[in-house]
This record gives sequence, C-alpha cells and structure tokens, in this order.
Amino acid sequence: MHRTHTCGELTAAHIGQEVTLSGWVANRRDHGGIIFIDLRDRYGITQMVFDPQDNESAWKVADTFRSEYVVKLTGKVRHRPEGQTNPNLVTGEIEIITLSAEILAESKTPPFEISDHTTANEEIRFKHRYLDIRRAKVLENVKFRAVMNHFTRNWFTTQGFTEVQTPIFTVSSPEGARDFLIPSRLHNGKFYALPQAPQQYKQLLMVGGIDKYFQIAPCFRDEDPRADRHSCEFYQIDCEMSFVEQEDVFQVAESFVKDLIPGISPEKHIRENKVYRFTHKEAKNLYGSDKPDVRFDLHFEDFTEDFRNSGFSVFQGAVATGGVVKAMKLENVAMSRSEIDAITGVAQANGAKGLAYIIYEAEIPETGDLQTQTSASSLTVDSPTAHSGAQSSSESHPVGGISPKVIPRSPILKFFSEAEMKALEEKLAPKAGDMIFFGAGEYALVTKVLGAVRIALRDKYNLADKNELAFAWVTDFPMFERKDDGSIDFEHNPFSMPHGGAAAFDNPEPTEIYGMQYDLACNGYEILSGSIRNHDIKALVKAFEMVGKGEEEVKEKFGAMYNAFQYGVPPHGGFAFGFDRLLMILKDEENIREVYAFPKSGKAEDVMMNAPSYIDDADLKVLGIEVRGE
Repeated sequence: MHRTHTCGELTAAHIGQEVTLSGWVANRRDHGGIIFIDLRDRYGITQMVFDPQDNESAWKVADTFRSEYVVKLTGKVRHRPEGQTNPNLVTGEIEIITLSAEILAESKTPPFEISDHTTANEEIRFKHRYLDIRRAKVLENVKFRAVMNHFTRNWFTTQGFTEVQTPIFTVSSPEGARDFLIPSRLHNGKFYALPQAPQQYKQLLMVGGIDKYFQIAPCFRDEDPRADRHSCEFYQIDCEMSFVEQEDVFQVAESFVKDLIPGISPEKHIRENKVYRFTHKEAKNLYGSDKPDVRFDLHFEDFTEDFRNSGFSVFQGAVATGGVVKAMKLENVAMSRSEIDAITGVAQANGAKGLAYIIYEAEIPETGDLQTQTSASSLTVDSPTAHSGAQSSSESHPVGGISPKVIPRSPILKFFSEAEMKALEEKLAPKAGDMIFFGAGEYALVTKVLGAVRIALRDKYNLADKNELAFAWVTDFPMFERKDDGSIDFEHNPFSMPHGGAAAFDNPEPTEIYGMQYDLACNGYEILSGSIRNHDIKALVKAFEMVGKGEEEVKEKFGAMYNAFQYGVPPHGGFAFGFDRLLMILKDEENIREVYAFPKSGKAEDVMMNAPSYIDDADLKVLGIEVRGE
C-alpha cells in the first residue's frame, strides 16, 4: 500500500495512529541532527520528522532526500510541540515521527522554485508546466475549473437542457476570425475547419426539435492572443433554445450566474444582486465601451451643445466639424503632476493629442502659486493651437455658482464662459477634491480615449471592488459596419434577427439596422454573446445580400442551414458564455492563460510540447501539401 491517507487530512483526531503517506519532498530542514520534511501532494502538506534515536535507518534514507523526490513514508501521528503548530494548515496540529522511508523516484533539481513565491517567468513555467501544476496557486485553478465544469453541467441538465456534443471537424464559418484548417487525406485538395463555435449545429438542433441544448464546447480560432483571449482554443458554455424571445434568454443566463457565483465563489457578490442593461449606443455614450465595467461610476456627460460657441477653440472646432465634447468626473482623488502626465499618456496612446482637465480645490492659494499648479504642457487638447492660446498660466476663480471655497483650476479656464462653467456644475456637480477630464473631437475617438482613461483611473486608484461582480447586458448592436473602403460587412453574428424583422433590411443605410444581438459584460470583460436568430430563410438571404453575397453563395457556404430552414424552423435564440474568461474573473487572474492546465504561450506556442512543429515531407506529400518558403 502506497498510502493510507493523503497529505492534507491528518489532524489531532489521528494522534497515535500509524499511517503511510506518499508524495513529493517540498522542503527539508535540519535541526540539531533531526530532519524535518514537508511532504506534499495535491491535497496539502504534512510535516514528517526523522529522528535517528527513533529510527536510524529511516533517518539515513531521509538524509539523501532532495527537492521533489517522490517518497513513501510510514510513521506515527503525534502532536506538534507547544508553540510549533501552524493554524494555516489542516495538518498544522500534528506531525509524523517516521519509522520507515522509501524513495519511489528521484528528481533532478527543478528549474524554478515549486512554490507560490517563484519568480520564474511564464516561458520557463509553461515549458515545465507539469512542475508548475504542483504549485498551490496553479493547482487551485485546475481544481476550480473542474468544480465549475461540474456545476455548469449539473445546472443546465437540471433546467431541462440536453447536452449534445457537436462535431470538431467541420466547415469554415463566419465568426470573425481565421479558421484552423485540416487537410483531408481521403479527399485530396479539400479541408476541414475546426469550429470557431458550434453556431450552425446548434441552430440545426433547433430544427431537429431539441428545444433546449447546451454543451461546454471547445472552440478554435486563429487569433492573436491577449490578456483575456487565449490563443488557438477556448471553451464556451453554449446554449440554444426554441420558442423563446430575448427576455426568455436573459432569464436563463441571469439565473445561471446568480446560482453559479454563490455556489462556487461565495467570496464574490453580485452588485446590487441585479443585472444592468444598456443599449450598445448607451454603453458607448456613457462609458466608451461595449463591455463597460459598472462597478464604479465615472460616466461621461455630453457637453457638445454647451460648447458649440465656446471661446476655447479646441472644443468649438470639434463641434463645428461634427464632433462631440464629453467629460467625466473623478471624485476625491488628488493627482500629482506625474500622475496627470501618466494619464495623459494613456489618452495619447489611444489617439488623442492630449487630455484637458480641471482640478477643483478646497482653498484659494496664494496668487503667486497659481502658475505652479498646472501648466499648458499637460492639457489635453486635440489641436496644437490650443497650446499657443493657453500659454503657461492657470486660471483660478470661483464661477458658475460654485461655493467660494471650491476653486476650479486649469489653464483652459480663461476661455470658458460663465454659462459653460454652469453647465459643468449642473451635469457633473464637482466639489473640492474632484477632477474633470475632457475629450473633444470625432465621436468614436473621444469615446475610445475617455473609455481608456476611465479604466486606467480605475486601476490606478482602486475604484472597483475586486470581489464585486457587476453584470450588464449590452443590447441592440449594429448588424453591419462600413469598412474603410466603403463596403458593408457584418459587425457581429450574421444569423441574427434584426429589429423590425425582414423589413429592416429595406433601410437604405445598413449601419442603422440594429440586431437582436446582446452581450453580457462583467467587470469590463465580455463574458457572453448571443442573439435571437433569423429563422426566416428569405430574410437570412437578404442579410447576406446586404454584404454583397448572393443566394447561391449562401447555399454553397451554409447549405445545411439553407436546406434545413425549408422544413419548418422554430423561432429560436441563445448565447455562449466564455467559460475561461468567466473563470479568470472569478479567480482574480490578470491573464487568461493561467486558468488552463496546459496553456499556449503569449506567442501562441505550446512550449512544453514544442507545438507547432514541422511535419515530415513524406507526411505532407500524402496530404498533397507543399510548404513554400517565404
């Protein structure tokens, strides 16, 4: 018998018992001829004691132990000496006085410390991921993933959904990313595609009468990795339902997260125990993002009309050319000059020329100090002419009904009228200790810049509670987008029903057609995407005609759906949760790669298995493939 117990279960209740444990040598300490070993397995750590006076042969074996040796130890459980207990361990009250020891496997010196304090970089850890998994933090993520898998499968099954596993080898689909293609040996010159999502299959299941479907589906997309997007593969909680409207779909998704969070992450809480709702346009207007983090306010207010005739040329010029002026208020944060410069850098990195701001102070400083508080070089403006106008002075005076003890300070104040200052007070209600940041220019750029500044301020000043989850529906996405060359393409899922049904496609301006498409955001991440599907085959063809694809092309690329929809298709809709991204949020990980047992690197490589790799010419020849040099 290799073990009677694990390394994470012995307590004072086992004192006096003889036990056998097996595991890895996590740590070794020599104290006055007595050897102490921390024995580790996936369940925990147990302190083993080797005293030559109790058993010299076991002590001699232990004297040869090195880090990460796999050993089998037998001994008696005893209470730790007074003052040496460890309340942080389940086994912290006891230790094992060892009577026999056996080395099951030796180990080379690990390339990094097997502990949560390791300083090894990601490439080294991923190269030796089998060692990395021994670390408690990594192991916890692997175990938590299993718990979330189990909870999800049980929840949907209990709700009457049928789990269906859809094919992995399939055809190319328009999900917005490149496909991974698999050459066919039996059908030379033809290729399979790995599914970017089970989109067509789950809709075909609705035609087949399986009205409530789900699966934890593997998906494959050839996309560049980023912190919240794993390269090559990911998993989603895929769900589709027949005879539903948007509210029915929302109810299922909301019920799932409201059961999931307390069920597996009780330390987290849902903000106000509700799910907020915004249209796509509202989310952009208020937060500069279609996946807003609403754990904190810092929303945008529009001042376009207020500054239409402004004396500040930057704002006036922006409005005159069809742009907008927006502002947001940061409360109770005193920013240093270097911090203001850093935030200005965020704005510039996102396309702005600068970042205009006003500081609201509690006291009127000495006149001679005004110029040192802010300078024109830190203003956020979209035109170099603003610098010449502002020069290097800062205006400071109580205006617009603000209390005399609250002083706005900024180089641009000299250009503001009383009415403009009044508008700021009415819409943002600034008080002492607050700051207002402005954006002026083309709408998309302004919302992008202020949105990025908003998130940077959140991270810098801890504006959001990491244990709070703020869910928000974002609805009514534009179905189409106009590309730089003037052509029209789908902005999201092409199979969505437009608001207004098929008649919506008669709109001469495609970018004004909005779909019954929705995302669920959580803490600034998109964690779900879905839609009510277009189950009218004529309307579906018309949608593709809007982007220059005729009916014959629809038949060719989506023949199964085209044919199936001729045989009675029910109204249906659904969604897919990003399983890995939601898990990342629940585990407070900053990078999604940390929630996979065997992740790809930031370069889309499996550095442990050396993938991707070259293939022998003989194997390529069988597939009819020739690799050409660049």
